[in-house]
Amino acid sequence: MSENSFSNQISDEEKARFNELCQMALNFARTNEYKTLGKMIDAGLDVNLSNDKGDTLLMLASYNANFETTKMLLEKGALVDKKNDRGQTPLAGVAFKGNLEIAKLLVENGANIDENNGLGMTPYSFAVMFGRSEVASYLASKSKNKSLFKKLSSKLLNLFKKS
Repeated sequence: MSENSFSNQISDEEKARFNELCQMALNFARTNEYKTLGKMIDAGLDVNLSNDKGDTLLMLASYNANFETTKMLLEKGALVDKKNDRGQTPLAGVAFKGNLEIAKLLVENGANIDENNGLGMTPYSFAVMFGRSEVASYLASKSKNKSLFKKLSSKLLNLFKKS
């Protein structure tokens, strides 16, 4: 059966209910309701569900500092480097926000520290740009790309952190 013939069999009411459930799931990711979200995923919801901007459940959970939800999504197979419509990864959002604990969780689960998130910006450069020195130092220590920029910016951040 083709996807078209399947979608023709779904009523408008069923489509509306499905969309409502998707919105609930996205909200659960934002608000750390990991147990309920986990049950939804176990029942068949796509662990890589995204909103109209391409923000996945993982991106929303990690950006909003929801450790338990982030961990659960990773354990259920969420794509750690899936980009949104702006080309940003979950780690870039976390680097912007400065949450070291979640940055470590993402990196430990394979997040690419040196991934281009648009205009040559990496999660490390987001952390530096927004003064997230702990996250920047951690990312620099884990990066395979030991560029001069990373060495200099890390030293500068540490100087500002001490003053």
